[in-house]
Amino acid sequence: MVVMERLSWVALKLTQTKEHPRHQLYTEYHLVNKAAALLSSGYHSGTNTGRGTQHVTCGSVVKLFNAYYKVRLHSHDVKYGSGSGQQSVTGAPQQEDHNSNWLIRGTLKKPCQRGNPVACGETIRLQHLATRRNLHSHHFSSPLSDKQEISAFGEEGEGDSGDEWVVICDGEEWGRHQTIMLRHVDTDVYLGVTGQQYGRPINGQNEVVGLSRPGVQAKWQTMEGVFINPSQFSDDSRIFHDPSEL
Repeated sequence: MVVMERLSWVALKLTQTKEHPRHQLYTEYHLVNKAAALLSSGYHSGTNTGRGTQHVTCGSVVKLFNAYYKVRLHSHDVKYGSGSGQQSVTGAPQQEDHNSNWLIRGTLKKPCQRGNPVACGETIRLQHLATRRNLHSHHFSSPLSDKQEISAFGEEGEGDSGDEWVVICDGEEWGRHQTIMLRHVDTDVYLGVTGQQYGRPINGQNEVVGLSRPGVQAKWQTMEGVFINPSQFSDDSRIFHDPSEL
């Protein structure tokens, strides 16, 4: 339980002020994350059934799952050999890989309140937790299917408007078990996956691209994650959902 508490505390502090050195927080996150993976799988809190526990909230760390290709949105410090040459983003079949963790943030112009449910139609950024770069797109061709390239961009979580995505979902707020789509603000493409897979050094991982039309390839659902509770409950409140599998 102590490991679970520490994992959520680190994710929480990453969304707050520079009270703690960010590079130390990221290092600690990975150490704690590895420790959590050693614990028995299938851990659930189930102790808080408040409004925030049913929604994806600002400041949460999540894995996004594409059910059509059965992969999680993934990145790593491997650059594309063509196109922009930026950090590659792929779909990985492994459930337990920490390189599939993404931190939900607001935009530079409109930060989101930590713990508040993300509204349908809200614009967010997804920061890759391990490398601190943001999910990004632009007018470069993807390497395998010649669709629009998706990359990870920026330094220390700060990039540009190409990092912004609109959450497309039914209802008022993004439900934790709800299927959603992500539409890129600058270019109007949808975050999606193709059936084509890379060879070395990322063998077996699917190509992630920007699609001009929505479809089953562009539908995502949150799976494992550390979900931050609405801030009005407590400055240090949070809910855990399978963090041992992060």
